[in-house]
Amino acid sequence: MSDIVKYSEQTFERIKHTNEYGEEYWLARELQVVLEYVQWRRFADTIERAKLACKNSGYSVEDHFADVGKMVDIGSGAEREIDDVMLSRYACYLIVMNGDPRKEVIAVGQTYFAVKTRQQELIDNYEQLTEDQKRLAIRNEMIAHNKSLAEAAQMAGVIAPKDYAIFQNKGYQGLYGGLGAKEIHQRKGLKQSQKILDHMGSTELAANLFRATQTDEKLRRENIQGKQAAYDTHYQVGKKVRQTIKELGGTMPEDLPTPTKSIKQIEREQERKKLNDGND
Repeated sequence: MSDIVKYSEQTFERIKHTNEYGEEYWLARELQVVLEYVQWRRFADTIERAKLACKNSGYSVEDHFADVGKMVDIGSGAEREIDDVMLSRYACYLIVMNGDPRKEVIAVGQTYFAVKTRQQELIDNYEQLTEDQKRLAIRNEMIAHNKSLAEAAQMAGVIAPKDYAIFQNKGYQGLYGGLGAKEIHQRKGLKQSQKILDHMGSTELAANLFRATQTDEKLRRENIQGKQAAYDTHYQVGKKVRQTIKELGGTMPEDLPTPTKSIKQIEREQERKKLNDGND
């Protein structure tokens, strides 16, 4: 997965633009190519879903999706204007979250734009984020998406807390090569009260974020019904993410090192730093 982060910087930074006010943006036609959509029509459908998500989140669609025209060469010196969309970082984030989960590059985009969007107020350059900042960013994304995943699982018929624990365990088993939450907990040497997600590095968290978002999307998109069907879906998505990591030459999540500091410790350190900065 470290290869994913490296690849994401090259992929999405390369097509980033900056306007005269120093604000960054992306063009939909260029993002379409990077995300491996052959037909504009299909990509335009994804953009529309992202716009709806933007509206439902209480943000102005016009602030993040600006329709623009683009002149293209059609041969013999002639040009034709085609539709394009100027996208904010948040718009790109929503697009990859609503993208085709079968495309490996979507995983790259989700990790990249999740961190960039969450950390915009802290620092502008992804490459300059510390490991602790990346962990906090992706962990916060996990909190938000796990709520949505729980809702999707409930809609599929996973109601009781015990059933949801089984559902979550299936996702871990798919991603971690058969290891469930209990085994991962033991492998990390954690106390019973400590949460697994609070003791993952940014790379491991990113893999779990992709697992959660894609399971959420699949459950809703295919209107999956029944506890067993939901369990199987989470397992298969986790397994697919694991396969993607393997194909990219990444380290399996269970083999990644456990950070010395927990998310809670990092949060406390940041709070102390804010207090100290405020007293200066």
